[in-house]
Amino acid sequence: MDHPVSITVARYIVLLPLIGATINFLAGSWLQKTFGKRAISFVGCGVVVLAFILAVRTFFAMLAMAPENRFLLDDLWRWIDVGGLNLEVAFWLDPLSMVMTLIITGIGGLIHIYSTGYMHDDESYWRFFGWLNLFTFAMLVLVLGDNLWLMFVGWEGVGLCSFALIGFWYKVLANTTAGNKAFIVNRVGDWAFVIALYSLFMALGNVGHPTLVTREIAKYAPLLAGMPGYLGMTMVTFVTLLMFAGATGKSAQIPLYVWLPDAMAGPTPVSALIHAATMVTAGIYMVARLNFLFSMAPATMTVVAVVGGLTALFAATVGIAQNDIKKVLAYSTVSQLGYMFAAVGVGAYAAGVFHLMTHAFFKACLFLGSGSVIHAMGGEQDMRKMGALRHKMPITFITFLAATLAISGVPPFAGFMSKDEIIWQAFAHGHTVVWALLLIGAAITVFYMFRQVYMTFFGEFRGTHEQEHHLHESPPSMAYVLIVLGALSVVGGLVKIPDFIATYKPFEEFLEPVFASGPTRAVMEAGIHSHSLEAAFGFVTFTMVVLGWLAADFMYRQQTVDPERFSQAFGGVVYEWVLNKYYVDELYDFAVVRPYQASCRALAWIDANIIDGIVNLAAALTVLGAWLSGLFDAYIVDGLVNAASLVTLDVGGRLRRLQTGSINGYLYGILAAVMVILLVRAMLHA
Repeated sequence: MDHPVSITVARYIVLLPLIGATINFLAGSWLQKTFGKRAISFVGCGVVVLAFILAVRTFFAMLAMAPENRFLLDDLWRWIDVGGLNLEVAFWLDPLSMVMTLIITGIGGLIHIYSTGYMHDDESYWRFFGWLNLFTFAMLVLVLGDNLWLMFVGWEGVGLCSFALIGFWYKVLANTTAGNKAFIVNRVGDWAFVIALYSLFMALGNVGHPTLVTREIAKYAPLLAGMPGYLGMTMVTFVTLLMFAGATGKSAQIPLYVWLPDAMAGPTPVSALIHAATMVTAGIYMVARLNFLFSMAPATMTVVAVVGGLTALFAATVGIAQNDIKKVLAYSTVSQLGYMFAAVGVGAYAAGVFHLMTHAFFKACLFLGSGSVIHAMGGEQDMRKMGALRHKMPITFITFLAATLAISGVPPFAGFMSKDEIIWQAFAHGHTVVWALLLIGAAITVFYMFRQVYMTFFGEFRGTHEQEHHLHESPPSMAYVLIVLGALSVVGGLVKIPDFIATYKPFEEFLEPVFASGPTRAVMEAGIHSHSLEAAFGFVTFTMVVLGWLAADFMYRQQTVDPERFSQAFGGVVYEWVLNKYYVDELYDFAVVRPYQASCRALAWIDANIIDGIVNLAAALTVLGAWLSGLFDAYIVDGLVNAASLVTLDVGGRLRRLQTGSINGYLYGILAAVMVILLVRAMLHA
């Protein structure tokens, strides 16, 4: 790791999407008008697919290396050299960033291809692909950045792109409002993240190694052990807590999760890209990347695990009552991200990254499947107006069902391999409360996901006759992508099989060099190691899954599908609270937004009436002073000057008469003067 292998391929993987974005933004409108939307599709999809091909080649090249040598560096140029901070624009490829790169370019590439069908009728087709390419570029910078400042550039880049894509249909106020909400909420977390970076740099400087290069931080992190920080915490705890605060923004955890459900205002491919392959995984990646720091801060790890568990359960309960097909999936994403944070919080870093990968498969399939339904329904997103779509849309139904089985944790689907591992690791590491939260959340997940399946694809069609007449399967560009993602939802988890079934874990072994630090190994190896106990707890988890499915099946399939059945089953008050998301947005509005607006209005009043009053008074006094000064100047100063000039003029007029210009007169004057002088002298000497 001290001497990483030098490569050049990483720069091409990163820059290809940037090239696509540049072409689309600078010449996309002209290309679309001249050559049609196929030209935009070719550029927008081609650059990401090509980046994926390069990533796959690099992956196999990495596999051929010895595990301890799987650290590749692509150094471009010197970026910052000031105040002891020396940073390069360089890209770092190791097993963790390799997995993320394959997800971003692979799943992201499929979403790009899907978008060619979904967005085909949009007038701003070129602008959409420009932002989609730029989003991919920013996420690649985030995961491949060699240092934390370059990571932060990508971190902010995905925030900017999410703002633009969520509010892509900007002529509708609700869409721009959702984009603004995402941008503002993320700024809160980003503020904490920046403070963490400054604090970490200062702390490393205090031990003689000022750096923000990730591999150098890993090398010198042990020197920070025990260093006092702020608020009675050690420096490592202080820094990691702030970093996690940043992660709660990007990865939508309590209390900064509120932007993600509203992000559904954007086109469905955007929802899939944000929720499955890019932005929301940034926080998980950051914690996994800095595992050596987090493992040194047990208090932070506990906070991460508990917040993850609470978010997993809380968001799952909200998903029960949502009727918007995309909102259900949005809260599902928040919940599943909670599972990932719970994993890295208990020290099961590989399990967290594993679930990140499988979640990318089935959540992309679910979102794009919902997009297929919305496309067929003419833009309708309310599941209460759907039903019986499985006959008209068999590909969408089968792939959606496969992804649902995966997220539900049904063996041998991908979600079973990853999510059950997290639930077991929570218990094995002694976090029984977190384990209970995740276990209950797993049962609720199955309930709301099968509720969605039954309301959308079963029962009788509840839409209009016109909608029913136009129902059809999605075009090949969308359907084929669903098939690929559906297949990944089935087999994508086979790279890590639970230990109680078989000792087959190439995914975990591939990531092992990334989690090789002493503190990380100690955290990962702690806890219970019992295959029989793991199998027993796996059976408990599966039982909860079955109970969740039975409840959904009884309420939404065996009986006539009634969208209001949840309300009838759980009572009006509970239903209203869950339907309205526990009024958290209203709480934020009351506790944060309204006081902020009131303070802005108060400051505006102070500005208009006090500050402006003082300024206007000063201006009036200045005008008055200038007027008085003008009077003084006109009547006193000018009077004295004019009087002096008149006297001078009069005296001059009189004196000028002495200058006659006559030589005789001058001679007579001289003679008279001489005579006077002689006369005076004579009188003095008499």
